[in-house]
Amino acid sequence: MRFVYQIACCYFLFSACQSASAQSPVAGSASIVSTDDIVSPGDSSFQPSGASRQFVIRNIIISGNKRTHPNIILRELPMKIDEGYSLEVISRQFQKARKQLMNTGLFTNVVVSLRSISSNDVFVNIEVEEKWYIWPQPFIKPVDKNFHQWWTEKDRNMDRINYGIRLSHNNFTGRNDKLRLNVMNGYTKQLGLQYYGLYLDNRLRWSVNGGFSIGKNREVNYMTKENKSIPAKDDNYLRSYSSWFAELSFRPAIKTKHTFGFAYTYENFADTILKLNPYFSKGSSTFRYPELTYRLSYYDVDFIPYPTKGYIGEIILKKKGFSDDLNLWQMTLKGSGTWPVGKNYFNLRALGMLKLPFNQAYMTRQFLGSEDQFMQGYEYYVVDGVAGGYTKATFARPILTTHFRIPSQRLQRLNYIPLKIYAKTYIDAGYVYSNHPGDNQLTNKFLYSGGVGLDIITFTDFVIKLEWSFNRLGENGLYLHRRDYF
Repeated sequence: MRFVYQIACCYFLFSACQSASAQSPVAGSASIVSTDDIVSPGDSSFQPSGASRQFVIRNIIISGNKRTHPNIILRELPMKIDEGYSLEVISRQFQKARKQLMNTGLFTNVVVSLRSISSNDVFVNIEVEEKWYIWPQPFIKPVDKNFHQWWTEKDRNMDRINYGIRLSHNNFTGRNDKLRLNVMNGYTKQLGLQYYGLYLDNRLRWSVNGGFSIGKNREVNYMTKENKSIPAKDDNYLRSYSSWFAELSFRPAIKTKHTFGFAYTYENFADTILKLNPYFSKGSSTFRYPELTYRLSYYDVDFIPYPTKGYIGEIILKKKGFSDDLNLWQMTLKGSGTWPVGKNYFNLRALGMLKLPFNQAYMTRQFLGSEDQFMQGYEYYVVDGVAGGYTKATFARPILTTHFRIPSQRLQRLNYIPLKIYAKTYIDAGYVYSNHPGDNQLTNKFLYSGGVGLDIITFTDFVIKLEWSFNRLGENGLYLHRRDYF
C-alpha cells in the first residue's frame, strides 16, 4: 500500500505541474497573462488519500539566470528549502512563486515545476528567461505638460523642444538594482543620476537608494488661471536648482515595503517671477530646504504593470521645509482593487491628499495635473488645491490575445512578441478644495468624467492607453497615455 500511495502522490504532483506548464504562456507571453489563469492542482478532482501528508522541499534548482543572482530569485519565493508542505499547498506555492518572480520585472517568462520526488523529499526546478536590462532611450519631446497641449495650444512650436538621452540599467549588478542616467538639453537643461537597490544584509530586507539632479529652466509656471498654467518665458534662465536624496528601504516579506527618505534642495527663481505673482512664494526667491518622506507600499496583484486581479495600497507622509518661507506637511493615500468578472475585470482606484497648513504659497499647491495625479478628460487642465481626492472605476474585457514575431537569429526574444488588447469603459469623480481658488472654475467643484478606450499591452510591460473622454465642461477628445497612472 505504501508503494501505491507514493505512486499516487507522484502522479498527482507531476500532473499538477504539467497542467500548469501546459496552460502557462510560452516564452515572452507570461508578462501579459495573469498567473491565476493557470489551473491550480488544488482544484483538481483527483485528490489521493493522505494528500495532507507533509513533503519537504530539499532543493530548488535555478536555471536561465545569466545575470540575476540566485539569492534574488530565492528571496521572492513563498516556499523555503527544508520546510514541509502538503501537495496541495506546494501546487499553490508554485503559482505564487511564478507571480512574484514575474512581478520583479526582471524576466520575460518563468516556469516553476517539479524536478523530482523521492519518498518525502521534493526537488523544485525554476527556469527563467531574462529581459534586456540596458535601455538607452534618446528622446525629443515638448516642454509642455503633455503632447496634446503642445500640439493644440502651442502650435507645435519647435523652440519648445527638449532633447537628450535616458540610460536605464534595470539589473545593474544582478541584484535587481537599477541605475538611471538622464541628460537633457534644449529648452531645459538637466542632468540626473539615480541608483536604487543597494542591499545591506544577507536576507535582502534592507536597501538604500540615492541620487542627484541639477538643472535650469527658461520657463516657469508662475500662476494658474482658468485652470491653465501661465508660464513666464525668457531667453535667460528663470530657475536653477540642484537636489540630492537618500532613502532607506525595509521589505520584511514580499508584499510590503517601508521607505524612509531624506532630500535637500536648492532653488533660485528670477525676481521676475515674484513680480508677476507675489503669492508664488512667501516673499523669497531663493530656497534651501530639507525634505523628509515616509512611504508604505503594498502590492498583491497578478501583474504590476497591468493588474487584472489583486490590491495595491500606498501611504506617503512628507515634510518639506522648516521655515516660514516653506513649511508643508503632506499626506497622500492611494488604493486600487481589481476583481475578475468572468473573463473581464473591474478596477476601482482612489487617491486622497491633504496639505497643511492650508495657507500654502502657489509653488506648493499643485494637485491635479502634477506628477501622476490626473482625472481622465481633464488632461489639458491643472487644478491646484490643498485637500481633495478622486476615484476611478473601470470595466474592461479582452478583445484580442495574439502574438507577432520579428525573425532574428541573434535576438531570439523577438521571435515571439505577445500582444493583448482590452476594450474598456470608465467613469471618474473627484473634488479639489482651495482656500484661494482665484479665477479657476474647476476648483471647489464636483468633477466628473467618463469615456471608452483601448489598453494595449505588448513586449514585457509596454502599456499604451487610447482613451476617448468626456468631462463636465462638455468637452471630449482622444488622449494617449503611456502607463497606468493613479
